[in-house]
Formats: sequence, C-alpha cells, structure tokens
Amino acid sequence: MTTSLPDIDPSLPRTDPAAMNRFNQLLIAEFRARRGQLSGQLTGAPILLLNTVGAKTGKTRTTPLGYIRDQGRYVVAASKAGAATNPDWYHNLAATPTATVETGADTITVRGTVAQGEERSRLFNQLAAQWPMQLDYQQQTTRQIPVVVLERLP
Repeated sequence: MTTSLPDIDPSLPRTDPAAMNRFNQLLIAEFRARRGQLSGQLTGAPILLLNTVGAKTGKTRTTPLGYIRDQGRYVVAASKAGAATNPDWYHNLAATPTATVETGADTITVRGTVAQGEERSRLFNQLAAQWPMQLDYQQQTTRQIPVVVLERLP
C-alpha cells in the first residue's frame, strides 16, 4: 500500500535539496507502484520518470518531471525551480543523450535535444500553459531555462 504524497512547497528545490530529494523518492515509488497514477496535488498531472546515466558516476539516475507532448515527443523544462544552475539530469543528458522515459506502465528509449530559437519559445510557452510555475521560475533566474525535447528512438 502506498501513502499519498505530501503537498510540496515550490521553493523546496532551492531552499532544501534534501527534502526535495526525499519527496522525489516518494513520488518515484508511488509512480511505479501505481503505474503513473499519482495522488495529492499531482493527481492527474502529466508526469514522467526520466532515467539518465550519471555524467560523473555512470549510475542510472531517475528524475520525475512534468511534461507536455508535441508532435509525439515529450517536452520538459530544465528549470530546477528557478535556481541559478541547470539540474543534474540536464548535465547527465548532455553527456549521454540517450535515456529512458517511464510513462505509466510503458518504458521507452529516447534521445534528448535542447530546443533552440523559435521552437524553444513555442515549446516554453506551451509548457508554461500546462505548468504556470515555469514563468515564475524563468523570472527567478538569469539563465534561459533550457527546453528539452525527448524523442522516441526506434
């Protein structure tokens, strides 16, 4: 039996990385136990698990991310809740662009690329429509938040 996820303060990734990591571990466990169906404030939200290879460790790292779909691709933002640096998963994907994505009961292999120019703007706006906090995150940092496209490999 899985317990419901606690509500999360959006500032946690910046203020308490250890608490955010504990929350993510609970989220990953619930996601896998319930085949992608989450509880609490994430009920019904489009969440995927991105499995990357650690750039420094070579170990598999799993990160839950909100996403949108665009032309059959998964699109995520490397926002790190508006932190000054990109998230670890982004660096891992830059080092090894092939990863896996879990969506419910399905696991697929993907290649990650960073959207540029007009495509980046269009996709960021679509992400912000689904996940409004992305606009706040962009205002909280001087870096341009990367928009990453995860395209299924054959």
